[in-house]
Amino acid sequence: MNNKQQGFTLIELMIVVAIIGILAAIAIPAYQNYIKKAAYSEVVSAMTSYKTAVEVCYGETGGLTGCDAGSNGIPAAPTASTIKAFNTLTVATGVITATPNAYKGIAATDTCVLTPTATGDRLTWVFSGACVTNNYVKAS
Repeated sequence: MNNKQQGFTLIELMIVVAIIGILAAIAIPAYQNYIKKAAYSEVVSAMTSYKTAVEVCYGETGGLTGCDAGSNGIPAAPTASTIKAFNTLTVATGVITATPNAYKGIAATDTCVLTPTATGDRLTWVFSGACVTNNYVKAS
């Protein structure tokens, strides 16, 4: 009689479980960081239309002094209820500051500031604040 047993040994199963554990230990933090960046993109997206409005204001007035929310063609600050990850947005002298809600791993203190610098007839924009230090956006 030829009686062969087939199946996996205990050591083979332990190796597979160890490999799955190592892959999960790497993948879960990367996925959580991806989720935060994706949620923060709502905040950055809300800033984009204000950035364009500040550029138009700068082109028409020749300076950033009057480029505030609600004046010179710049829309008034949006309400927090329109965007889930978004709490407040202010525009003062062309500087756009956005504060997020605590949402999908983003802290309410992860404020993002978008600052214009006049270079001739154009504006150069630079991000600063917690959005840069937490790698949600690149500085420039």
